[in-house]
Amino acid sequence: MAPRSNWKGFLKLSLVSCSIALYPASSSSSRVRFNTLNRQTGNRLKRQFIDAGTGDVVEAEDQIKGFQVDRDNYLAVEESDLDDIRLETTHTLEIEKFVPRAEIDPRYMDVPYYIAPTEKVGEEAFAVIRDSMREEAVVGLGRVVMARRERIIMLEPWEKGLLGTMLRYGYEVRNEQPYFEEVPELQIDKDLKEMAKLIIRRKFGHFDASEFNDRYEDAVVQMVRDKQAGAKPRPAKSAPPAGNVINLMDALKRSLAAGARTPAEQAPPAQKKRASAKAGQRDQPQFKLPIAGGKSKTSVAKEPARKETASKPSRRKAS
Repeated sequence: MAPRSNWKGFLKLSLVSCSIALYPASSSSSRVRFNTLNRQTGNRLKRQFIDAGTGDVVEAEDQIKGFQVDRDNYLAVEESDLDDIRLETTHTLEIEKFVPRAEIDPRYMDVPYYIAPTEKVGEEAFAVIRDSMREEAVVGLGRVVMARRERIIMLEPWEKGLLGTMLRYGYEVRNEQPYFEEVPELQIDKDLKEMAKLIIRRKFGHFDASEFNDRYEDAVVQMVRDKQAGAKPRPAKSAPPAGNVINLMDALKRSLAAGARTPAEQAPPAQKKRASAKAGQRDQPQFKLPIAGGKSKTSVAKEPARKETASKPSRRKAS
């Protein structure tokens, strides 16, 4: 079955245009959802709207929108009033300007959409816009109307199509100053920062969404299965409270000791055999350091000679 689009219209760049469709690039439909039940009967409940003055149930056909003028005074707004608001962006997504991707503040980014052409006749125009943005290393900014509201949208090349990310307006993003104004300016000891950087290098890697499981969702699914099977739900293990660090240097040293791993333990499963063959390097942990160009450089950290008792694996503690 073909994906269902959320919006169809035309992508326009100056006098070049083509028909496109926007498809949601994210979904929460796989999450476990609950209905509200009557505890006494087990029956599902349904919501009703009650007139605040009379206490009567108001059916859907008698419900309209209202703008609050003052405490108990509302201005009635019909659906036809909203339909009369017509914007040019209702069926056209026109690219108004191009900017470097790095200039888009991540606080403004909202919902992502895949954008693809919908007609053969417009595929060439679509490809010209897509490939030109890719070669110029820019993203496009335009406006589009979805669910009656006009939104700013950022367009960037994505595989054979475009990725459109809805952006928040300036008034929707809070200023950071009230939250950070009481954070003091501190002169940090150089040794503390060096130890923290060493921990960062040991934990350096690359983003892979599949590495992060929704542990709460997994626990909910397991709880439902246990209840279906008549078993008593198993309580989740809770981590001990962290508390404030009293001795920062001591905490960093313990973090380094707890996080020390051999190259074979750091490597993915497919690489562990190759790593284990290099027995002479077991006592020299390798760190991946980022360098220009997006590649990584291997650095071998020299450590003092360990005592024989230190060769036994120690219990790892949370860093």
